[in-house]
Amino acid sequence: MATVTNTNPTDPATADQKPATPPPEVPPHLRGRKRQGGKSGGCLAWVIAIGVLLAIFLIWKFPSFKAQAELGSAYAARVGCSCRYVQGRSLESCQTDFEPGMDMISLSDDPATRTVTGSVPLLASRSARYAGASGCLINPAN
Repeated sequence: MATVTNTNPTDPATADQKPATPPPEVPPHLRGRKRQGGKSGGCLAWVIAIGVLLAIFLIWKFPSFKAQAELGSAYAARVGCSCRYVQGRSLESCQTDFEPGMDMISLSDDPATRTVTGSVPLLASRSARYAGASGCLINPAN
């Protein structure tokens, strides 16, 4: 009777196994370098490209933003002056009269000259002065 064992032989029993090939030789200029993954290698280039496009857009649109800020601050000064000196309301209650989207505009009051100033931070500032029977007049731009 023959005995059967479940162990695999250590030597290759078949001839269809190929001998192991040595790894390819690394060129001298690439030795010691780590490979970068394809996904993270171009991330910085994309960030720079998006930043440049954003800067171009802002430079292109800056005159429009500045003009809208000038118009909004002049409107706010005129409405705030009329509210404050014609109607006699507080400056805080006058800001509730603003149109939607005018959240960035702030008002300041100079009681000595009866002037209200509307300003958009870093872009524009305009003032309106109470002129008695004529109401509130927007001061000329500097």
